[in-house]
Amino acid sequence: MKYVDEFRDARIAKGLSQAILKAADRTEPYRFMEFCGGHTHTMSRYGVVDLLPPNVEMIHGPGCPVCVLPAGRIDAAIRLALSAPITLCVYADLMRAPGARGDTLFKARTRGADVRMIYSTLDALKIAEERPEREIVFLAIGFETTTPPTALALIRAKALGLKNFSVFCNHVLTPAAMRAILEQEGDGVRLDGVVGPAHVSMVTGTRAFEDVAQTYRKPVVVSGFEPLDLMQSILMLTHAVNSGRSEVENQYTRAVSRDGNLKAQREMAEVFDVRESFEWRGLGEIPLSALRLSSAFADFDAERRFAISTTPAADNPACECGAVLRGVTKPNECKLFGTLCTPQTPMGACMVSAEGACAAHYAYGRFRDRAGERREMVAS
Repeated sequence: MKYVDEFRDARIAKGLSQAILKAADRTEPYRFMEFCGGHTHTMSRYGVVDLLPPNVEMIHGPGCPVCVLPAGRIDAAIRLALSAPITLCVYADLMRAPGARGDTLFKARTRGADVRMIYSTLDALKIAEERPEREIVFLAIGFETTTPPTALALIRAKALGLKNFSVFCNHVLTPAAMRAILEQEGDGVRLDGVVGPAHVSMVTGTRAFEDVAQTYRKPVVVSGFEPLDLMQSILMLTHAVNSGRSEVENQYTRAVSRDGNLKAQREMAEVFDVRESFEWRGLGEIPLSALRLSSAFADFDAERRFAISTTPAADNPACECGAVLRGVTKPNECKLFGTLCTPQTPMGACMVSAEGACAAHYAYGRFRDRAGERREMVAS
């Protein structure tokens, strides 16, 4: 295939739907988690769930960097922006992510904090170069996908000798979160397999998930983002479950390899060390699940430069975002969903981010959950 519309061909989708229906022949349900928020949006936008048989259930995962950043880290960024004479550079979708009491970086900006929305790490570097008298702090978040750009920015800042640039690092590691979810299976979540993240795997390679598949005896299929990619991945997972295989397969061969981007991995290893533990929203403390700046780049570490302290903070008790991230609760099962909590007035991080499960469900699936509706569509 060469063109995007070929990955959305209705005729092929119908054939894959029939193949999944034929393969999913056991009486108990198949429960697969799509880890990545991009996959969740594709499934909602193109109605992939409507093409699956009744005994194949897709469960939303925590694959949204904004969603998994805990309230305590957001509160720390807000305190820094309000109390120190700095310019805080952030990606736009983080501006409305709520802290413990619903405060946000956007609200902090209305109270006088110098918070700038940027499109890339190079934007933050440019501001630092243009304003040498001002401390510029980049609030870095994301999985392995966005970690290499942060590493490159730090390498360049060091080469330029910038003294006014630092990074508040919140980069997290996907395999560790996958392990945490599978460890918590007894807590209301049972999975038969995982649709592995695509962009992350372009950096890490599929090798990063081999230990997870072997340890927890669950198949992992790294999938592309188009509707046919996902349907083929679900079919591959179904066959893997039927044959008892617990291995990593690569559906996204046009972009992902087993070894990944070795240059990006080397740069990440140069700039970052693995933290002993890190808190994730909804998943709690996960060992060896996040990155911090290495000693070679300690001068650029905002946590050291500004003595940033993070206090664990509880989310809004009425918000079910944490349970949604663990796959325990579906977005529409939260009592705030679609009423008090909408993309215009988000109460939780899952409704803020463009990759959040609640935002996807609100945009594409909020009218599809009436009892029996999906089953009737599949049957017809």
